[in-house]
Amino acid sequence: MLSNNLYETDFYAWTLEQSKLLKEGNFEYLDITHLVEEIESLGRQERRELESRLGVLIGHLLKWDYQPEKRSKSWRATIREQRRSAQKLLLQNPSLKPYLLEIIADAYESGKNLVIGETPLDDSDLPENCPYTFEQLFDPNFPFNSENNGTN
Repeated sequence: MLSNNLYETDFYAWTLEQSKLLKEGNFEYLDITHLVEEIESLGRQERRELESRLGVLIGHLLKWDYQPEKRSKSWRATIREQRRSAQKLLLQNPSLKPYLLEIIADAYESGKNLVIGETPLDDSDLPENCPYTFEQLFDPNFPFNSENNGTN
């Protein structure tokens, strides 16, 4: 089998070959080294996806809080969609829950960068650490249930 070479030259063909070998039970021909690498990569991808969703969510929550005059239906929709997607990822990958505080801390940095890039706000205008609790991040009514919930 050309698995090792195929991995380097045609990744898609390599995945098809590995899948076929697994289905057929031809374990001795599997490219174990690269399979392990790819499986570990899949796990990291799920974590990065959750961090990305939470980063966008936090960024929009910050914009909502720090630019109340610019609140919009679009921001509300983004907050809801990113929250929904993050919750779905956690349901599909419950083993990420023990790492949630770390993921939120990393996502906060991404969220701040989003705000700094899209608004006149600077890093010094924003809290050093994430101002939102886990409960707030996943509460479908937050921040819309507060008294300052005006939208355009």
